[in-house]
Amino acid sequence: MVDTFKRLYRDANGQDLVEYALLLALFCLGPVATMKTLANYIANSFTTVGSTLTSSV
Repeated sequence: MVDTFKRLYRDANGQDLVEYALLLALFCLGPVATMKTLANYIANSFTTVGSTLTSSV
């Protein structure tokens, strides 16, 4: 049983898959984290444009 765990510990076959999964998670987390800030910026821009148009009419 101990030999089996030692063999599994030294086996590196699934290492690339784990690394790719971590990179994918990192690349997906970045845009998701910035969505809130970007959404607020766009909403404020539309509000400013709407107010400007309303006051000039």
